[in-house]
Amino acid sequence: MTESKLRIGIAGAGHFGRYHALKVAASTRTRLSGIFDPDLERAKTVGWEAGAKEMEFDALLAASDAVIVAAPAEVHHELAAMAMRAGKHVLIEKPIAATLAQADELGALAAERGLVLQVGHLERFSGAYRAMAGRTGAPLYIEATRIAPFKPRGTDVSVILDLMIHDLDLVLALIDSEIDHVDAVGAPVASPHEDIASARLRFRNGAMATITASRISPRTERRMRIFAQNFYMAADFSARRLTVITRTSGEGGQQPVPGVPGFGAEEVSWEDHDSLAAEHAAFAASVLDGAPVLVDAAAGRRALAAALAVGESMRTSRERMMASGLIEAG
Repeated sequence: MTESKLRIGIAGAGHFGRYHALKVAASTRTRLSGIFDPDLERAKTVGWEAGAKEMEFDALLAASDAVIVAAPAEVHHELAAMAMRAGKHVLIEKPIAATLAQADELGALAAERGLVLQVGHLERFSGAYRAMAGRTGAPLYIEATRIAPFKPRGTDVSVILDLMIHDLDLVLALIDSEIDHVDAVGAPVASPHEDIASARLRFRNGAMATITASRISPRTERRMRIFAQNFYMAADFSARRLTVITRTSGEGGQQPVPGVPGFGAEEVSWEDHDSLAAEHAAFAASVLDGAPVLVDAAAGRRALAAALAVGESMRTSRERMMASGLIEAG
């Protein structure tokens, strides 16, 4: 590094790009070096708010040690590859790329050039995941629900890459096995892409997960239930509350479970914290201190592969339903 603070440029001045710019500018370990966006006025607006100049991408690379790619998913690969070929570390928003071949190329570039490539799966840095991760054991079954009201932002991709990929990444982080089979259904409702989706994943070790995502719900709901041998956990992300039921020795703070001898229940909560700031801090620590990359290219690729498998299964299901007359084509 040429200075003690990590110089970070932002590629993409949309909704998330703005948040990234403000977090970089506010950090004690980083300095915002500039903003790039094809929409110059948008780049100027975000730059004015965050205290940095709008720049062409080449100029942004020259002024930066690292780049945050917060542009639309279809250009993730192009921008991240250009940055790494210029010797810059990269934090890339999810999904890592549009295809597995692109994800593989980005991972190879980072490895070959000794660069940090971190993927922005924000839930890995949340208080909820931290509360859950050390308690789950080996899950047998996970059920996840993530639904929200419709917003035009994000509808350039399906709900799988918009919302479901968050829970796909969490499930893959909790179940240490490869996916064996995927069954999925979904449909577009208010956009050209799928707005509702439900997927069942079977893993090679026998575990299963069911994930439901919707962006046309009248309310917001985020829940996850995890079943393991002698263990059950229910997480309400909105209420920031875990209910944990385990076999108990009779000691500790667990309350007896009525009608289930030998098991105790515990209510656990977590404090809200700034997940995006935590993600940025981890990125800076990996670049400046050599800390392990918490969500690396391999994790990003795995989540993308799961999302693409869900999409492919969904298309197959739609073809079957159209052939049987259950739904109309179009």
